[in-house]
This record gives sequence, C-alpha cells and structure tokens, in this order.
Amino acid sequence: MRLRVEFTTEPFDLDEPPAHALVAREVIEGATLDAVDVGPFGNTAEGGADAVLTAVDALLRRSLAAGATRISLQVNVVGEDAK
Repeated sequence: MRLRVEFTTEPFDLDEPPAHALVAREVIEGATLDAVDVGPFGNTAEGGADAVLTAVDALLRRSLAAGATRISLQVNVVGEDAK
C-alpha cells in the first residue's frame, strides 16, 4: 500500500524556519520516501506504508521535542489501493 502524508508544524515564523520545522524537514528528507515536497506552509511525501508510518512517528516525536506546539497531518492511501 502506498501512502501520502501532508503536514505542517507550528508555531510559524515567517522570518526564519524554527527548529521544529527544520527537524521535520530533516526527518522527511532522510526517510526512504518518494516525491518529497518541502515548502514554507506545507510538506508532502509519498511512499510505502511502512516507510511513511515510520517517518510520521519520527516526525511527531522529534518535532515536538524541538518545540512544535501543534502538528497537523493528513495521511491518504494513494494509487490502486485508494478507492
């Protein structure tokens, strides 16, 4: 099964990315995921279910430890498994 995760971390800082946003970016870019798109207001990545779920676990734990006060995320099944 393939999954797509979309997420944001808060609080926002428009002048420079806060530590929790940099950690989230590091987790996603370091995972074995496809189609990673990291932006200032939202991030997406796709991959196999195990890889996405492992990355989401690390993303939540590490971003919260780095100061995130809110993490919004959505996980969708994509491809042939999505009905």
